[in-house]
Amino acid sequence: MRRRIKLHETTIDYAVKKSKRARRLRVAVYCDSAVVVTVPYDFAENKIEHFLRLKAAWVLDKMEHFKNLGKTIQLPRGKRAYKKYRAEALKFAEGKIADINKYYKYSYNKIAIKDHKSRWGSCSKKRNLNFNYRVIFLPERLADYIIAHELCHLGIFDHSRKFWALVEKSMPDFRHRVKELNALVKL
Repeated sequence: MRRRIKLHETTIDYAVKKSKRARRLRVAVYCDSAVVVTVPYDFAENKIEHFLRLKAAWVLDKMEHFKNLGKTIQLPRGKRAYKKYRAEALKFAEGKIADINKYYKYSYNKIAIKDHKSRWGSCSKKRNLNFNYRVIFLPERLADYIIAHELCHLGIFDHSRKFWALVEKSMPDFRHRVKELNALVKL
């Protein structure tokens, strides 16, 4: 549901998304300056505006940042696009994994291409690597980061300091790539 609020003399529109998986209130500002507040189903409505007012400076700063960036990638969407690009994305991911895994030398089971709505990739406890088919539309340096990130989960299955140190070994500028990915693309 769409709503409107005035933050520091600026009126912004925002969406409220209720999620079964959400455990707490979360606000996100996307590269198109869209503001989305995700809350658990039983969250008190009056607390949303209070939270946004507390985070007003951060929200407005992020919106301004993305407006100034002015460049985003429009990604294909829908089942038709997924079917059209799935095989190409699988071939792409297999090639990237073979190349990047020369550094890590991890074993894995399957590589799958998915139509994730909100993630670029995942690694299962069964050592399966999953990637969003849209990875083929990213600049190569960002796709490399996504592949390396998921490969590192084969070594460390969390986002601890050890995990990020592992990512950094093969990709010293990964922090910059994460920022670039977040600024450039909205899934």
